[in-house]
Amino acid sequence: MAVKILIRRRVPESIAKNLIPLFRELRALATNQDGYISGETLRSLDDPEEFLVISTWNSSEDWKNWVKSKGRDEIQIKIDSLLGGKTDYKIYHYGFKE
Repeated sequence: MAVKILIRRRVPESIAKNLIPLFRELRALATNQDGYISGETLRSLDDPEEFLVISTWNSSEDWKNWVKSKGRDEIQIKIDSLLGGKTDYKIYHYGFKE
């Protein structure tokens, strides 16, 4: 079952110029990962330091494989280092499970 991953980040203006290229690099790698369907990065109009990443994957297993991948981990460590904390994400599925 397809899943959506939501990642919210606060990116201070002072480091945005260093982080945005890392976000793009991460997305470029993800597009070649098995199970990746789509993704987008949104920036709040009301709060330009708030970013929301939404990605769609064929399954939660595909997402978990991506999370464990070496290439992703290397970039994620850089992102977390610049932000001063670990990135938090949530996995959502479509509809209701009965």
